[in-house]
Amino acid sequence: MTAVATDVRVLPPARPARTAAVTAGLVVALGVLAVVSAGSGQLHVPPAEVIGSLLHHAGLDVGPMPSHPNGDAALWTIRFPRVVMAALVGAALATAGAVMQGVFGNPLAEPGVVGVSSGAAVAASVTIVLGLTALGPWTTAAAAFAGGLGATFLVYGLARSAGRTEVVTLVLTGVAVNAVCGAGLALTTFLGDTQAREQIVFWQLGSFNGTRWAYVGVVAPLVLLGLVGALLLARRLDLLSLGERSARHLGVDVERLRVLSIVVVAVLTAAGVAFCGIIAFVGLVVPHLVRMAVGPAHRVLVPLSALGGAVLLLAADLVARTAVGYADLPIGMLTALVGGPFFFWLIRRTRRTAGGWA
Repeated sequence: MTAVATDVRVLPPARPARTAAVTAGLVVALGVLAVVSAGSGQLHVPPAEVIGSLLHHAGLDVGPMPSHPNGDAALWTIRFPRVVMAALVGAALATAGAVMQGVFGNPLAEPGVVGVSSGAAVAASVTIVLGLTALGPWTTAAAAFAGGLGATFLVYGLARSAGRTEVVTLVLTGVAVNAVCGAGLALTTFLGDTQAREQIVFWQLGSFNGTRWAYVGVVAPLVLLGLVGALLLARRLDLLSLGERSARHLGVDVERLRVLSIVVVAVLTAAGVAFCGIIAFVGLVVPHLVRMAVGPAHRVLVPLSALGGAVLLLAADLVARTAVGYADLPIGMLTALVGGPFFFWLIRRTRRTAGGWA
């Protein structure tokens, strides 16, 4: 036990002062963005009135209520659910990315590696093309969630051999399953009519438009469950970063850790994409930036990645709703515009500083 405690300090929460500053900055940014985002749109509500509405609904007679006759109703039926959903999905995707990078030991790992996004897309497109409505308006979201989980477990099952999995095999299996899912998605798009094709394309681009409290009520428990699971795995992920052999000597069941991590990633990502569609690069960009700022220790990286993901998607959703008048831009497009150049920069930086990952 003493040896384990000594080795855990190999990955300390680097630069405590900077960690505190980053945490405070992210919390403040999250609060400011939530208020500004809730008040922005075709019906503008000043920040003071947004805060006043929150306080009045909390039972505190403080601050002004929205002056527009429909302002308060718009906040609570449209804006606040969307803000909360964006924060939840951002936190889920960024946390999933942090866990994936810890398991794979590679800063280029992200949740899509294990097929969850492509599996969700195929399942959602099938319900759209076939016109399935068994669960009413929840049908597509439920199918996407189940498809994401199913694809992830399929990748793990195919990669497992003799009671264990190897990272390289897992990655290659994920690539193969993603390719098959891509073919399935192309087939359903081809078979669908014009309206179905438009729905499939729009779903793949990602959007928080139409979010309601009922959707938040489904996503929130799953995201919170995944966040708790990621935090519980943080210490063992720190030990895994020392190498599989060292982690085993320190008492870590590497295979069990890998299974639990993949389950956490699957739940977080499937919950994130079920109602909102595919939103790329959040799981790649945010954990890497946080790691650069505060260090690699997962007990710090995981919660700060969740905060950073929430901030990023709130900012992206604010731009999506306000950049073009009377239009709601696909949020997946915006995150890809940011994530693509960042991905390229990361590759070049790694080649320059470490000669790659080989």
